[in-house]
Amino acid sequence: MKKATTRKLAMVLALSLLSTALSGCNNASDRTGKEDSSHITVGIAQDLEESLDPHKAEAAATREILFNVFEGLYKPDSNGGLIPAVAENCVQSPDGLVYTFTLRENVKFHNGNTVTAEDVISSIENCAGTNGNEPLVPAFSNIDSIEKIDDKTVEITLKERDPDFMSYVASVKAAITPAGQTDSDTNPIGTGPYKYVSRSVQENIVMEKFDEYWGDKAYIEDVTFKVCADPDSLVMNLNGGSVDMMAHLPVSQAQQLSSDFTVLEGTMNLVQAMYLNNDFEPFKDQRVRQALCYAVDKSEILDITSDGRGVELGSSMFPNFKKYYIPELNDTYGYDPDRAKELLEDAGYSEGTLSFTITVPSNYPQHVDTAQVIADQLNEVGVKADIKQVEWNTWLSAVYSDRNYEATVVGVDASNLAASAMLSRFCSDASNNFINYSNDEYDSIYNNAQMESDDEKQTELYKQCEIILADDAANVYIQDLAEMVAVRNGYTGYEFYPLYVQDMAKIKPSEAE
Repeated sequence: MKKATTRKLAMVLALSLLSTALSGCNNASDRTGKEDSSHITVGIAQDLEESLDPHKAEAAATREILFNVFEGLYKPDSNGGLIPAVAENCVQSPDGLVYTFTLRENVKFHNGNTVTAEDVISSIENCAGTNGNEPLVPAFSNIDSIEKIDDKTVEITLKERDPDFMSYVASVKAAITPAGQTDSDTNPIGTGPYKYVSRSVQENIVMEKFDEYWGDKAYIEDVTFKVCADPDSLVMNLNGGSVDMMAHLPVSQAQQLSSDFTVLEGTMNLVQAMYLNNDFEPFKDQRVRQALCYAVDKSEILDITSDGRGVELGSSMFPNFKKYYIPELNDTYGYDPDRAKELLEDAGYSEGTLSFTITVPSNYPQHVDTAQVIADQLNEVGVKADIKQVEWNTWLSAVYSDRNYEATVVGVDASNLAASAMLSRFCSDASNNFINYSNDEYDSIYNNAQMESDDEKQTELYKQCEIILADDAANVYIQDLAEMVAVRNGYTGYEFYPLYVQDMAKIKPSEAE
């Protein structure tokens, strides 16, 4: 089986390398901007969401770019900690319900205005939905009141204690934006080290260094994020000179880069899985879901798609969330095709009678390649899985928003440094529960975790949630993908974060060292 799968994928990859399609990313002769290290062009696999309002940002690829433009009262650092940003400090009451933020002096918005307590209150209220709308940050529905104490002090009172509250405050979705702004969808104004300049839909996003930034200034004067939606042309554009940096590269493409690049390796901090629509009739049956888990050989997937790189996973938590991660869950379903056939037969699906479609975003070759290997492996147990490649916006609307799909291969990330960011989506009533998962025991334990004030006990409850997802085979868990980042020689300073972040303020020309 492994030889057959390897041969088939090798053919797919070979065809991919022969493709010279140029759509979605300009070739080397189309390079724009300065031809020196004061400018950098960064390739991105997909355009940002239609709205550039950070409070509305859902896609990880949007948040990781807007990180450069926006900041919350606090922000994450590359070590997994939370550091003051728009606020210079925060004092928490003994009962854990009241957070008093002292604002940093003279923090400027990109429009030149100074951040005020009114701006902070307006931003948090918008995220919390206290203005009559649905909460854009669901955890902020726990906010009871937001009050201005004086011009530099804002007090937030919670209805119930939430040990994860500061992680939500530090997310891009809780960014501080100008009060009363009416054009935030198209004119993003933040406080970050880079300010927005322009956008050409499906082409690029341009930013420039913000000279009045309160913190350490960026090194690079201006940054162009170039949309490179066609994975087949990435290597050509990198080697040809039209792109200087690219994250989330497949290993196969990183290995084709010239000596003009340094390739850095980490992990993507996400959970790649074959996510199953639990409302699709076959997947309502736990036996079917378990059968698919037994039928998939994760080790072979890593060998074929990423030369053995990446970390195998068994539930919805990735290793960099160290205190929550349970490596033993990877052993819940060992590769056992005979057991898979038995479970399918027991569920009423004799060989060749179960079929479904895996919908995959075409601009992510890592997910397309994984889906191909999964389809080959499932064929070995008599299950037919067709692969349907769609554009990213189609995936967002049809799969993520409308839940009109059967299965998908994609990576799910955390929007903030809290276990709830990975686990809340599997609650029955969660708006982002795109797999339609429903388990009363899971709901109860998760809700208990949210109410628990003791960190050790809360951590244990979150781990119980992970165990339920694994035992119940909510999805076919695969891996935390290897993260390959190509940086052209002449630039240094790239830092990996435990979240989806591209921190351009840390990138510097080599001569700046």
